[in-house]
Amino acid sequence: MPAITFQSPNPLLMIIDLQNAIDHPRWGVRNNPDAEAQISRLLNAWRERQLPILHVKHMSTVPGSTYQIGTPGNDFKTVAMPLPGEPILEKDTNSAFIRTDLDARLRSQGITDIVIVGVITNNSVEATARMSGNLGYRTFVVSDATFTFNKVDFGGHERSAEEVHLMSLANMDGEYATVLDTAAVMQRLAG
Repeated sequence: MPAITFQSPNPLLMIIDLQNAIDHPRWGVRNNPDAEAQISRLLNAWRERQLPILHVKHMSTVPGSTYQIGTPGNDFKTVAMPLPGEPILEKDTNSAFIRTDLDARLRSQGITDIVIVGVITNNSVEATARMSGNLGYRTFVVSDATFTFNKVDFGGHERSAEEVHLMSLANMDGEYATVLDTAAVMQRLAG
């Protein structure tokens, strides 16, 4: 893997939809059980270096959604609870760029590099990463700090969460983002 370089001294860590909702049994079988530990590791590294962090929060108005506003599922998971002063971006669709001021926020802060972690790999992570890349940001998706769930494909076959995850990462890598793991990011931050 080529060396990871950030174009700017202030790469943004974007944590997508890491809320209690994702632990509901309705989601089914997931992959990458250590994702939260990797997210916590990255979050601590960003905080120690006083780099920009953005907590993205899904605000569902759909009745019965595990992310529905006003339910315990809408709360951030403890492992990625924002500290006072850390910005939160609320969204109501899969991409963090749709119907939000995200692009304006990033441009006003001079942010050119975005490191994405969180859930769901093939939903909000991929939608946000694709738009980020299309808007000209250097986008990095952290493979072991994201996860997804089993899914039935268009042919009616159930695909494992790991298969869905790997295909989503393949969709993003190269065209929209650079996919890497936590160790590679940590190595770059230490350099």
